[in-house]
Amino acid sequence: MTNKAYYHLPGLFEFYDLYAAFLPIFREHRDYFYDWCEIGSVYGAPADCIWGGGRAGFGEHSPREVLDLMKEYNISSRLTFSNSLLREEHLSDKKCNELCRLFSQSPPPQNGVIICFDLLLSYLKENYPHLYFVSSTTKVLTEFSQLVNELDNDDFSYVVPDFRLNKALDKLSDLTTEQKNKVEFLCNECCYVGCADRKNCYENVSRKNLGENCPDHVCKAPNAAEGYRFSKAMESPTFICIEDIQNTYLPMGFSNFKIEGRSLGSALILEFLLYYMTRPEHQLKVREQIYLDSMLDLF
Repeated sequence: MTNKAYYHLPGLFEFYDLYAAFLPIFREHRDYFYDWCEIGSVYGAPADCIWGGGRAGFGEHSPREVLDLMKEYNISSRLTFSNSLLREEHLSDKKCNELCRLFSQSPPPQNGVIICFDLLLSYLKENYPHLYFVSSTTKVLTEFSQLVNELDNDDFSYVVPDFRLNKALDKLSDLTTEQKNKVEFLCNECCYVGCADRKNCYENVSRKNLGENCPDHVCKAPNAAEGYRFSKAMESPTFICIEDIQNTYLPMGFSNFKIEGRSLGSALILEFLLYYMTRPEHQLKVREQIYLDSMLDLF
Protein backbone atom coordinates (compact mmCIF):
# COMPACT_ATOMS: atom_id res chain seq x y z
CA MET A 1 0.00 0.00 0.00
CA THR A 2 1.36 3.40 -0.98
CA ASN A 3 -1.56 5.59 0.10
CA LYS A 4 -4.02 5.98 2.95
CA ALA A 5 -7.74 5.39 3.24
CA TYR A 6 -9.75 8.54 3.95
CA TYR A 7 -13.12 7.87 5.55
CA HIS A 8 -16.06 10.21 5.03
CA LEU A 9 -18.24 9.77 8.08
CA PRO A 10 -21.96 10.40 8.72
CA GLY A 11 -23.66 12.74 11.15
CA LEU A 12 -21.94 16.14 11.14
CA PHE A 13 -24.85 17.64 13.06
CA GLU A 14 -26.67 14.47 14.02
CA PHE A 15 -23.82 12.85 15.99
CA TYR A 16 -21.96 15.88 17.31
CA ASP A 17 -21.79 14.41 20.83
CA LEU A 18 -20.34 11.14 19.57
CA TYR A 19 -17.60 12.91 17.60
CA ALA A 20 -16.89 15.25 20.52
CA ALA A 21 -16.13 12.09 22.54
CA PHE A 22 -14.41 10.09 19.79
CA LEU A 23 -12.10 12.65 18.19
CA PRO A 24 -10.01 13.33 21.33
CA ILE A 25 -9.40 9.58 21.61
CA PHE A 26 -8.46 9.38 17.93
CA ARG A 27 -5.90 12.17 18.39
CA GLU A 28 -4.50 11.27 21.79
CA HIS A 29 -4.35 7.49 21.28
CA ARG A 30 -3.50 7.24 17.59
CA ASP A 31 -1.88 3.86 18.27
CA TYR A 32 -5.37 2.45 18.96
CA PHE A 33 -6.23 2.96 15.30
CA TYR A 34 -4.98 1.65 11.97
CA ASP A 35 -2.11 3.78 10.68
CA TRP A 36 -3.36 3.39 7.11
CA CYS A 37 -6.56 5.39 7.64
CA GLU A 38 -7.58 8.98 8.36
CA ILE A 39 -10.83 10.94 8.60
CA GLY A 40 -11.40 12.78 5.32
CA SER A 41 -14.64 14.53 6.23
CA VAL A 42 -17.83 14.36 8.24
CA TYR A 43 -21.09 15.05 6.41
CA GLY A 44 -24.65 15.93 7.35
CA ALA A 45 -27.23 18.69 7.61
CA PRO A 46 -29.40 20.21 10.33
CA ALA A 47 -33.14 19.70 10.31
CA ASP A 48 -35.50 21.68 8.07
CA CYS A 49 -33.05 22.26 5.23
CA ILE A 50 -35.10 22.22 2.05
CA TRP A 51 -31.96 21.63 -0.01
CA GLY A 52 -31.41 18.40 1.90
CA GLY A 53 -32.00 15.16 0.06
CA GLY A 54 -30.47 12.54 2.30
CA ARG A 55 -32.12 11.37 5.48
CA ALA A 56 -33.52 14.36 7.35
CA GLY A 57 -30.98 15.73 9.77
CA PHE A 58 -31.28 16.83 13.36
CA GLY A 59 -29.06 17.81 16.23
CA GLU A 60 -29.02 20.32 19.05
CA HIS A 61 -25.70 22.04 18.33
CA SER A 62 -25.35 25.19 16.24
CA PRO A 63 -23.52 25.24 12.90
CA ARG A 64 -20.80 27.35 14.50
CA GLU A 65 -20.25 24.74 17.24
CA VAL A 66 -20.13 22.01 14.62
CA LEU A 67 -17.57 23.88 12.52
CA ASP A 68 -15.45 24.70 15.54
CA LEU A 69 -15.28 21.02 16.52
CA MET A 70 -14.24 19.94 13.03
CA LYS A 71 -11.68 22.74 12.70
CA GLU A 72 -10.12 21.76 16.02
CA TYR A 73 -9.31 18.37 14.50
CA ASN A 74 -8.59 19.67 10.98
CA ILE A 75 -11.50 17.74 9.46
CA SER A 76 -13.47 18.92 6.44
CA SER A 77 -17.21 19.47 6.94
CA ARG A 78 -19.70 18.63 4.21
CA LEU A 79 -23.29 19.82 3.90
CA THR A 80 -25.61 17.13 2.52
CA PHE A 81 -27.68 19.21 0.08
CA SER A 82 -28.66 16.42 -2.32
CA ASN A 83 -32.32 17.28 -2.92
CA SER A 84 -33.10 16.21 -6.49
CA LEU A 85 -36.37 18.15 -6.87
CA LEU A 86 -35.33 21.76 -6.25
CA ARG A 87 -36.79 24.57 -8.31
CA GLU A 88 -35.52 28.06 -8.99
CA GLU A 89 -37.60 29.57 -6.19
CA HIS A 90 -35.93 27.29 -3.64
CA LEU A 91 -32.47 28.74 -4.26
CA SER A 92 -33.18 31.83 -2.17
CA ASP A 93 -33.84 29.79 0.99
CA LYS A 94 -32.38 31.81 3.85
CA LYS A 95 -31.30 28.95 6.12
CA CYS A 96 -29.46 26.99 3.44
CA ASN A 97 -27.72 30.10 2.10
CA GLU A 98 -26.60 31.11 5.58
CA LEU A 99 -25.12 27.65 6.09
CA CYS A 100 -23.23 27.81 2.80
CA ARG A 101 -21.99 31.30 3.61
CA LEU A 102 -20.72 30.16 7.01
CA PHE A 103 -19.08 27.01 5.67
CA SER A 104 -17.45 28.83 2.74
CA GLN A 105 -15.96 31.53 4.99
CA SER A 106 -14.48 29.06 7.42
CA PRO A 107 -10.66 28.88 7.46
CA PRO A 108 -8.95 25.61 6.44
CA PRO A 109 -9.71 22.82 6.04
CA GLN A 110 -11.88 23.53 3.02
CA ASN A 111 -15.51 22.51 3.37
CA GLY A 112 -17.82 20.99 0.78
CA VAL A 113 -21.37 20.32 -0.33
CA ILE A 114 -22.84 17.00 -1.49
CA ILE A 115 -25.06 17.72 -4.50
CA CYS A 116 -27.50 15.83 -6.69
CA PHE A 117 -29.12 18.56 -8.83
CA ASP A 118 -27.34 20.62 -11.52
CA LEU A 119 -29.47 23.69 -10.72
CA LEU A 120 -28.05 23.86 -7.21
CA LEU A 121 -24.52 23.14 -8.44
CA SER A 122 -24.63 26.13 -10.80
CA TYR A 123 -25.98 28.36 -8.05
CA LEU A 124 -23.35 27.33 -5.50
CA LYS A 125 -20.49 27.65 -7.99
CA GLU A 126 -21.45 31.24 -8.64
CA ASN A 127 -22.23 32.28 -5.07
CA TYR A 128 -19.93 30.12 -2.91
CA PRO A 129 -16.86 29.33 -5.03
CA HIS A 130 -14.70 28.49 -1.99
CA LEU A 131 -16.67 25.32 -1.35
CA TYR A 132 -15.84 22.05 -3.07
CA PHE A 133 -18.55 19.81 -4.51
CA VAL A 134 -19.32 16.09 -4.23
CA SER A 135 -21.56 14.23 -6.67
CA SER A 136 -24.12 12.37 -4.57
CA THR A 137 -24.89 8.67 -4.72
CA THR A 138 -28.57 9.73 -4.75
CA LYS A 139 -28.17 10.23 -8.49
CA VAL A 140 -28.30 6.42 -8.70
CA LEU A 141 -25.85 6.20 -11.60
CA THR A 142 -25.75 2.44 -12.05
CA GLU A 143 -24.02 2.32 -15.45
CA PHE A 144 -20.25 2.48 -15.41
CA SER A 145 -20.22 4.91 -18.34
CA GLN A 146 -22.31 7.29 -16.22
CA LEU A 147 -19.72 7.11 -13.47
CA VAL A 148 -16.91 7.91 -15.91
CA ASN A 149 -18.80 10.94 -17.24
CA GLU A 150 -19.31 12.17 -13.69
CA LEU A 151 -15.64 11.68 -12.84
CA ASP A 152 -14.68 13.72 -15.89
CA ASN A 153 -16.80 16.64 -14.71
CA ASP A 154 -14.33 19.21 -13.38
CA ASP A 155 -16.97 20.69 -11.06
CA PHE A 156 -16.75 17.68 -8.76
CA SER A 157 -13.86 16.98 -6.41
CA TYR A 158 -15.40 13.62 -5.46
CA VAL A 159 -18.01 11.30 -6.93
CA VAL A 160 -19.90 8.67 -4.89
CA PRO A 161 -20.90 5.85 -7.28
CA ASP A 162 -23.97 3.73 -6.83
CA PHE A 163 -22.96 0.94 -4.44
CA ARG A 164 -23.66 -1.67 -7.10
CA LEU A 165 -20.52 -0.54 -8.95
CA ASN A 166 -18.28 -1.26 -5.96
CA LYS A 167 -17.05 -4.59 -7.25
CA ALA A 168 -16.70 -3.70 -10.94
CA LEU A 169 -12.98 -4.09 -10.34
CA ASP A 170 -11.91 -4.77 -13.92
CA LYS A 171 -13.45 -1.50 -15.09
CA LEU A 172 -12.39 0.42 -12.01
CA SER A 173 -8.78 -0.64 -12.52
CA ASP A 174 -8.79 1.00 -15.96
CA LEU A 175 -9.62 4.45 -14.60
CA THR A 176 -6.90 7.09 -14.72
CA THR A 177 -5.12 8.19 -11.55
CA GLU A 178 -7.03 11.47 -11.61
CA GLN A 179 -10.35 9.61 -11.88
CA LYS A 180 -9.44 7.17 -9.11
CA ASN A 181 -8.61 10.06 -6.78
CA LYS A 182 -12.19 11.31 -7.15
CA VAL A 183 -14.01 8.01 -6.54
CA GLU A 184 -15.57 7.71 -3.09
CA PHE A 185 -16.97 4.24 -2.47
CA LEU A 186 -20.07 3.71 -0.34
CA CYS A 187 -18.85 0.85 1.87
CA ASN A 188 -21.67 -0.30 4.13
CA GLU A 189 -24.90 0.04 2.16
CA CYS A 190 -27.62 -2.32 3.40
CA CYS A 191 -30.02 -1.77 0.50
CA TYR A 192 -31.07 -4.78 -1.56
CA VAL A 193 -28.72 -5.16 -4.54
CA GLY A 194 -31.61 -5.91 -6.88
CA CYS A 195 -33.63 -2.84 -5.84
CA ALA A 196 -35.15 -1.03 -8.81
CA ASP A 197 -36.87 1.62 -6.69
CA ARG A 198 -33.89 3.35 -5.09
CA LYS A 199 -34.31 6.62 -6.98
CA ASN A 200 -37.98 6.86 -5.97
CA CYS A 201 -36.94 6.32 -2.36
CA TYR A 202 -34.52 9.26 -2.52
CA GLU A 203 -37.10 11.43 -4.27
CA ASN A 204 -39.57 10.71 -1.49
CA VAL A 205 -37.07 12.09 1.03
CA SER A 206 -36.55 15.14 -1.21
CA ARG A 207 -40.29 15.81 -1.31
CA LYS A 208 -40.54 15.60 2.47
CA ASN A 209 -37.65 18.04 2.88
CA LEU A 210 -39.51 20.44 0.60
CA GLY A 211 -42.48 20.21 2.95
CA GLU A 212 -44.71 18.31 0.55
CA ASN A 213 -47.48 16.20 2.07
CA CYS A 214 -46.73 12.80 0.61
CA PRO A 215 -46.93 9.23 1.89
CA ASP A 216 -43.82 7.45 3.09
CA HIS A 217 -41.95 5.37 0.58
CA VAL A 218 -42.66 1.69 1.15
CA CYS A 219 -39.61 -0.45 0.47
CA LYS A 220 -40.49 -3.76 -1.16
CA ALA A 221 -37.08 -5.34 -0.82
CA PRO A 222 -36.74 -8.69 0.99
CA ASN A 223 -36.55 -8.25 4.78
CA ALA A 224 -37.05 -4.49 4.44
CA ALA A 225 -39.03 -4.46 7.68
CA GLU A 226 -35.82 -5.23 9.61
CA GLY A 227 -34.39 -1.83 8.74
CA TYR A 228 -30.65 -1.28 8.68
CA ARG A 229 -28.51 -4.12 10.02
CA PHE A 230 -24.71 -3.88 9.83
CA SER A 231 -24.60 -7.67 9.86
CA LYS A 232 -26.87 -7.72 6.81
CA ALA A 233 -24.75 -5.09 5.05
CA MET A 234 -21.71 -7.29 5.62
CA GLU A 235 -23.43 -10.13 3.76
CA SER A 236 -24.04 -8.02 0.66
CA PRO A 237 -21.87 -8.78 -2.38
CA THR A 238 -21.23 -5.03 -2.64
CA PHE A 239 -19.93 -4.65 0.95
CA ILE A 240 -16.42 -3.23 1.25
CA CYS A 241 -14.68 -4.67 4.30
CA ILE A 242 -11.40 -3.49 5.78
CA GLU A 243 -9.53 -6.35 4.07
CA ASP A 244 -10.94 -5.19 0.73
CA ILE A 245 -9.71 -1.67 1.43
CA GLN A 246 -6.24 -2.85 2.45
CA ASN A 247 -5.69 -5.57 -0.11
CA THR A 248 -7.66 -4.44 -3.15
CA TYR A 249 -8.73 -0.81 -3.28
CA LEU A 250 -5.66 0.91 -1.81
CA PRO A 251 -3.21 -1.06 -4.01
CA MET A 252 -5.39 -0.16 -7.03
CA GLY A 253 -5.01 3.53 -6.22
CA PHE A 254 -8.34 4.32 -4.53
CA SER A 255 -8.33 6.15 -1.22
CA ASN A 256 -11.81 7.55 -0.44
CA PHE A 257 -14.49 5.56 1.37
CA LYS A 258 -17.89 6.75 2.55
CA ILE A 259 -19.69 5.28 5.56
CA GLU A 260 -23.46 5.73 5.55
CA GLY A 261 -25.59 6.03 8.66
CA ARG A 262 -27.09 9.49 9.27
CA SER A 263 -30.51 7.99 10.04
CA LEU A 264 -29.13 5.44 12.49
CA GLY A 265 -28.33 5.67 16.19
CA SER A 266 -25.01 6.80 17.62
CA ALA A 267 -24.31 3.34 19.07
CA LEU A 268 -24.27 1.84 15.58
CA ILE A 269 -22.12 4.68 14.23
CA LEU A 270 -19.63 3.85 16.98
CA GLU A 271 -19.59 0.24 15.71
CA PHE A 272 -18.66 1.56 12.25
CA LEU A 273 -15.82 3.61 13.77
CA LEU A 274 -14.61 0.57 15.66
CA TYR A 275 -14.81 -1.79 12.70
CA TYR A 276 -13.32 0.46 10.01
CA MET A 277 -10.76 2.41 12.02
CA THR A 278 -9.88 0.73 15.31
CA ARG A 279 -7.42 -2.09 15.86
CA PRO A 280 -9.33 -5.09 17.31
CA GLU A 281 -7.17 -5.26 20.44
CA HIS A 282 -8.10 -1.66 21.30
CA GLN A 283 -11.80 -1.64 20.45
CA LEU A 284 -12.93 -2.30 24.02
CA LYS A 285 -10.74 0.56 25.27
CA VAL A 286 -12.38 2.96 22.84
CA ARG A 287 -15.85 1.75 23.80
CA GLU A 288 -15.08 2.12 27.50
CA GLN A 289 -13.74 5.63 27.14
CA ILE A 290 -16.77 6.78 25.21
CA TYR A 291 -19.28 4.99 27.42
CA LEU A 292 -17.70 5.85 30.76
CA ASP A 293 -15.89 9.15 30.24
CA SER A 294 -18.56 11.16 28.44
CA MET A 295 -22.19 12.14 28.74
CA LEU A 296 -22.98 10.51 25.40
CA ASP A 297 -26.47 9.03 25.35
CA LEU A 298 -26.51 6.00 23.09
CA PHE A 299 -30.20 5.24 23.51
